[in-house]
Amino acid sequence: MCRLLYVNSKNKFDIKKHLLKFSLLCKSSKEYQGHGWGCAYLRNGEWKYYKNILPIWEDNLMQFGEATRLLVHARSAFQDKDIFVENNMPFYDDKYIFIFNGELRGVKINSEGRIGAEKIFNYIKRFDKGDMFAALKKSVEIIKKRTDYIRAMNIIILDEQQAYVASVFNEDPKYFTMLKKETEENQIICSAAYPNETDWKKIENNFIGVIK
Repeated sequence: MCRLLYVNSKNKFDIKKHLLKFSLLCKSSKEYQGHGWGCAYLRNGEWKYYKNILPIWEDNLMQFGEATRLLVHARSAFQDKDIFVENNMPFYDDKYIFIFNGELRGVKINSEGRIGAEKIFNYIKRFDKGDMFAALKKSVEIIKKRTDYIRAMNIIILDEQQAYVASVFNEDPKYFTMLKKETEENQIICSAAYPNETDWKKIENNFIGVIK
């Protein structure tokens, strides 16, 4: 199961500050998070993308500079299969950026994609009529009904202005509960609290919402 991170700030921040903390929690995770990683970051109004098959804690995290928004995904491939950099998230198009963590068994939806997460991204976009929140809410409810068992389904989707977040799980809340931290300057969502930090709040199970 993968690890997710989203950072949104009123001012520019040093990307490596967050990546170093995130890499530590990935390295120490009870599930192996070393099947590659990727990120998207907003600098001067333009999104930049990066993916590498290395574990995040083995890569050069000093290379990215500053940004005002950041989305990061560390991969734990299902059954250690399909470990190719092309399968690393974020997945993105000209409007949305997507990351996913979870496991679904017996999913009965018709959608294109190399791996399950990409199929879910494309399925959600099918319902987008100019309101991604409505599309996410509708698609999550349909997926629930058409899936034999959802171990977990945590999703973060970004557009130019905000983040759309869904968190659903049926086991291991300590592992699958996403956390958030808000200050006057920053808003952070992560799969776990940064090391040696305690001022994080839980995102409740079955949450679907917009984070501006």
